[in-house]
Amino acid sequence: MKLPVQKIIARSIYFIISVVTVLLLLPGKTQQQFTYVENRPWNHSLLTAPFDIPVFRDSVTVRILTDSIRENFIPIYRKDSEIGSASIRKLPNVEERDGLDFSRLRAVIDRLYANGIVDNATSSQITQGELPQIRIISDNEVRTVSTHLMRSQRDAYIIIDSLFSSPVQREELRKIDISSLLLPNILPDAAENEKFLQEALQPATVAIGVIQKGERIIDRGDIVNPQLYQVLQTYEEMMQARELTDTTEEFYIDLGAVLFAALLFGSVYGYFFLYRREWWQDDRRILCVLALLLGSYILAVIFSQMFRGGLFLIPFTIISVLVMVFYDARTSLFMFMVSILLAVNLSNFPLEFIFVEFMAGITAIFSMKELSKRSDLLRTAFYVLIAYAVSYVAIELMTTGTFNVFSWRLMGFFLINAVLISFAYIMIFIVEKVFGFTSMVTLVELSDINNPILQELSEECPGTFQHSMAVSNLAADAARKLGANVQLVRTGALYHDIGKLANPAFFTENQHGVNPHDALTPEQSAKIIIDHINEGLKRADKAKLPEVIKDMISQHHGAGKAKYFYITECKKMGEENVDASKYTYPGPNPKTLEASLIMMADAVEAASRSLSEHTPEETTQLVNRLIDSQIADGLHADSPLSFRDVSLIKQTFINRLLTMYHSRIAYPTEIKRAAVMEERAISPSDKKDSN
Repeated sequence: MKLPVQKIIARSIYFIISVVTVLLLLPGKTQQQFTYVENRPWNHSLLTAPFDIPVFRDSVTVRILTDSIRENFIPIYRKDSEIGSASIRKLPNVEERDGLDFSRLRAVIDRLYANGIVDNATSSQITQGELPQIRIISDNEVRTVSTHLMRSQRDAYIIIDSLFSSPVQREELRKIDISSLLLPNILPDAAENEKFLQEALQPATVAIGVIQKGERIIDRGDIVNPQLYQVLQTYEEMMQARELTDTTEEFYIDLGAVLFAALLFGSVYGYFFLYRREWWQDDRRILCVLALLLGSYILAVIFSQMFRGGLFLIPFTIISVLVMVFYDARTSLFMFMVSILLAVNLSNFPLEFIFVEFMAGITAIFSMKELSKRSDLLRTAFYVLIAYAVSYVAIELMTTGTFNVFSWRLMGFFLINAVLISFAYIMIFIVEKVFGFTSMVTLVELSDINNPILQELSEECPGTFQHSMAVSNLAADAARKLGANVQLVRTGALYHDIGKLANPAFFTENQHGVNPHDALTPEQSAKIIIDHINEGLKRADKAKLPEVIKDMISQHHGAGKAKYFYITECKKMGEENVDASKYTYPGPNPKTLEASLIMMADAVEAASRSLSEHTPEETTQLVNRLIDSQIADGLHADSPLSFRDVSLIKQTFINRLLTMYHSRIAYPTEIKRAAVMEERAISPSDKKDSN
């Protein structure tokens, strides 16, 4: 079946959006060309220098050297001789006054300035022994001097105060405000200090050698020690600088990225087109897969940038779980591998990433054939954790031959990953609501007979409820043999006749001797019988049942006829005078294997109750007649049934019915009851409702 034009356009838009999203988030060409981690083995082939590469000290050595240089660096100061001269000129130009010898005072101040007066911060460093020496720039000359004779302003004042200690002298010193004259003449020179410091640090950061063009840099298996790590960093920086000027190479890189994304998403489209054609027609199926792939990729980009080894925090196995729940195992494995290949460019160790994730993914698929209860997810999460741990150990031993580089950090990531898998129930709920799918979990919940609508059916229509239970068992048995969705068949069969709740007494299984059809015309009776389809759909809408269950309700009679009433009317009025449409169910005919099974089981189970004896011959004849009649009427023409399927269904129904109605010895007290039951089985009222 060809896709309509609007669907082709929509698929093209989905494809373009997916490819563009991946391209925008792909690692750029200016990022590392090689993936490596310090103190771990080099996983690439031999790397030789394509040009001369300067060798710098590694970051640890540089840090140690610079710390040592900074610690031993003697700071730079400048000496302002003018400050001392200016201070002395401010003293009174006399030899002595009021007992104060100004000549002696000038000499003391001159000596203090000669030794050096410093600011409080510098004085504190000197006092604490942190600054035994300084370098002073004077007349374009740098000389190193001791600081033990240098004094702060306060200390200089104390010295003067101790030398001129009489009250008269101190009063004179106060008058001339001697403290204001004692200003620092040894001052820090920030600009020159930074200049000299950078000159001192330069030897720690300059190249200490050269790897010549063609010389070996590193080979597979070598440990990327700090020195090699620095060399590789320099190599990549130089390569990136060269690449920025090469427009031809830039074009090819961009082209390769486009092909990478297009091929991966093209493979997704090709898979659905070739192997899952029925899903290829469904936009929801395609959108769901693309959303899961892009969602996992975006998370992978974010986490790979936030954490080292952050890719292993992404529960890629949830994709396999979700696709397993809503699609099948084959599709699950394929989509899981696409998600891994999309993210492989983000990994520091591609081989390790692909191997570990692949083992975890197939473990998740194999351990969960179907998800019907919470314990299934917990079991899967445990198995996935074991798969992560064992596969990680295996790849580490294979690539390094030692446990020395074993990362407990990654083991912690694996544990978090496994825990996240157990929360897949939330994602299942979201996918169900967003895309309108129905999971196995939902089907299991709906098949609980304590569900309100089934409770109502068992109370108001006990016969219909028993019939639905029998149809459920009969159809599920056949579904199991055919490899169909057993839970869907079982649940659909339980709800297929809920429309009979509107008029329970008009259906044979709920009658107790009185048949209301006796007072109606065949057309009126047919309308009531046929209306149980529409009534069932109304109740399904009210109860918010999934679409797949509604399909079972609408398709379990297909576009067949209420034959008893139709034939009765034809005999009475003549076939040419009867409007067949008034006796025809609204349909549509079954479109899935599961819907066909319910149609067949519904007819066979109802008719089997009318058999007087359930012998192998009569049971076989009944099953063959009913199913062949449906096929001849074209009711299963839209279903993917094969001749082999039909044959297997017939045989399964026959075996099941013979087990249900197993023959036994007729005891004397039961002979009369059997005769009565045989008479009732062929009564007109039962015949009337056999359809």
